[in-house]
Amino acid sequence: MGTAGAARQRGVAGSARLLLSLAVLAGIALGVGGYAFVYAKAPSYLSAEPRVCANCHIMQAQYDSWQKSSHHHVAVCNDCHLPHDFVGKYMVKALNGFNHAAAYTLQNFAEPIVIKPFNARIVQAACESCHRPLVNDATMARGTSEAASCVHCHQSAGHGERASLGGPST
Repeated sequence: MGTAGAARQRGVAGSARLLLSLAVLAGIALGVGGYAFVYAKAPSYLSAEPRVCANCHIMQAQYDSWQKSSHHHVAVCNDCHLPHDFVGKYMVKALNGFNHAAAYTLQNFAEPIVIKPFNARIVQAACESCHRPLVNDATMARGTSEAASCVHCHQSAGHGERASLGGPST
């Protein structure tokens, strides 16, 4: 066999090793992803069922307090915590789902859990959407130069009193 044949044979062996390595990596990724998908009950997050929010145990206190809240019979988690348009709703669900999964897995969330500014704006918009006449009157009474935040005064409207939920203290 000449040098060209030996080179071709090394190339075939190298390609086979590369393909085997890629297949093993793809198998590992699919296995871990599939396990996480099933273990985390991923399909349930596409629903509007409030119980889904307590899948990871960290949100159990919020779920329990929501059941006793003034909003229990008129609003579910999605009504307050997601935009009301179809595309916005699923974009925010995906973003928050990724962020929540990462924070829960890495245990690097604030304790007690604190809403981030991005999500606080969504909650504010939801309050205004449902309570527009009241909010409009309150905003007009305060003046437009001062930003009104519904949860500043109505912190326990959806979840009751704040509770310590686990995770590292900050």
